[in-house]
Amino acid sequence: MLGRRFVCAVVAALAFTGAAPATHAETVLKVALHSDLKIVDPIWTTALITTHHGNMIYDTLFSVDEKLAVKPQMVDKWDVSADKLTWTFTLRDGLEWHDGQPVTAEDCVASLKRWAAKDSMGQKLMGEVTSLTAPDAKTIKMVLKEPYGLVLDSLGKASANIAFMMPKRVAETDPNTQITDFTGSGPFIFKKDEWKPGEKAVYVKNTKYKPRNEPPSGLAGGKVVKIDRVEWITIPDQQTQVNALLNGEIDLIEITPPDLLPLLQKDKNISIQVVNPAGRQYEMRFNVLTKPFDNAKIREAALYAIDQKPFLEANVGDAKYYTLCKSVFPCGSPLETTKGWDDKLSGNIAKAKELLKEAGYDGTPVVMMHQTDIAGHNQLATVAKPQLEAAGFKVDLQAMDWQTLVARRAKKDPADKGGWSVFFTSWGSPDVMNPVSAAFINASCDKAAFGWPCDPEIEKLRDAYAKETDPAKQKAIAEQVSLRLSSGYPTFVPLGQFTTPTAIRTNVTGILQVPELALWNVEKK
Repeated sequence: MLGRRFVCAVVAALAFTGAAPATHAETVLKVALHSDLKIVDPIWTTALITTHHGNMIYDTLFSVDEKLAVKPQMVDKWDVSADKLTWTFTLRDGLEWHDGQPVTAEDCVASLKRWAAKDSMGQKLMGEVTSLTAPDAKTIKMVLKEPYGLVLDSLGKASANIAFMMPKRVAETDPNTQITDFTGSGPFIFKKDEWKPGEKAVYVKNTKYKPRNEPPSGLAGGKVVKIDRVEWITIPDQQTQVNALLNGEIDLIEITPPDLLPLLQKDKNISIQVVNPAGRQYEMRFNVLTKPFDNAKIREAALYAIDQKPFLEANVGDAKYYTLCKSVFPCGSPLETTKGWDDKLSGNIAKAKELLKEAGYDGTPVVMMHQTDIAGHNQLATVAKPQLEAAGFKVDLQAMDWQTLVARRAKKDPADKGGWSVFFTSWGSPDVMNPVSAAFINASCDKAAFGWPCDPEIEKLRDAYAKETDPAKQKAIAEQVSLRLSSGYPTFVPLGQFTTPTAIRTNVTGILQVPELALWNVEKK
């Protein structure tokens, strides 16, 4: 009798304390990223935050490992015909959209077509494709006009625009219109009902996702999710971000302000890591449709006026994290070259003034869009303004947050009617590895990225590079591209390379080294 009363008492006590139900405690990862998420279509925009969003909820046919080698992801196997013209891809088993429907080859064909309409490498690839079909539910068939050396590199590119797969009904949306259906097949599910721009974006584990069997590497391999929920918390003020991390209110800061690094390094509960060792390249982008930069010689004058080092000092600070680099392709990469750039990017004000005079510059203001809310990028415009003014440019600096800039840069309006002349951004090194992948080298007029350069000579060189397989000949073509961009037809200004320190609480492990951001494989203890 006594034993029975004891058991009853224990059960009652457990019920009272709430300890009885053996439920799983939800693991929540809270991160502060470099920008607020306002645009959620990773094909419509190349904004890095939107690419991060894409990596969370979508999957790709191929991707790259930590050594940037292309590996299959949604594809199980593929075959190339003897004449190198027909490529056949077979989807792996177990692929399913978040709404429970199976992923089909028709979905993937529609997704590839929408992606290729916007992406620099996609455009070149589709220019060589005579047909892209789905013979059955698991087979994608691509037929080319002639052998093309960048098929897998294009499909597996790890930088914007990434060839994310979407359901056919979504992928049939006009590429220039933003999607409203965010159904993916990736490792996380986007909680649209909890998305509050300016506050947070929420993702939950896709419990039905079937990862590949290989260990994770870069953006390739098995995408095994080890947390239940991810919250992207918008904290515009950098000091507030750091305080939140120190207090354990958030778990990760994607881009740590250089001046606040010492504060974080003193805390034994904080780890500082470089998640993307390949780094990024700062760039100033010209709009060639409007004055004054519709004149190539005026753009060349800007190349002479600009001095790289102050940009890196102001925005990165610690020389451990930056590299002076006058190459339009990453320094340290196979295509690194300074052909045409040796006498530029060092603040040659006299030469810049000379070219402005020759070009007949009439004082039209340079409408300079200045993003103010991204750590490591918010002093780019403020450095450029006095450098251009010293050469004789008039500059109209217009401050805004990054997402406002992203929306505005897509407009072709005259600069004095809501348009723009220049803006600043950065690209991951894989983005700018060659003339075909680099979006700001694309000079295909209306099909080019915002800025819309239009130059047949650059396009001929990009075509030649895409079809060449000899590395030595590829390097020679890349050098011709470099010369054209530096003297005949500038489309952007390279402002040096950098890496970004990420601050993470030490109870969070498994962060992968990737060109973008990956939150699968992450554990929080």
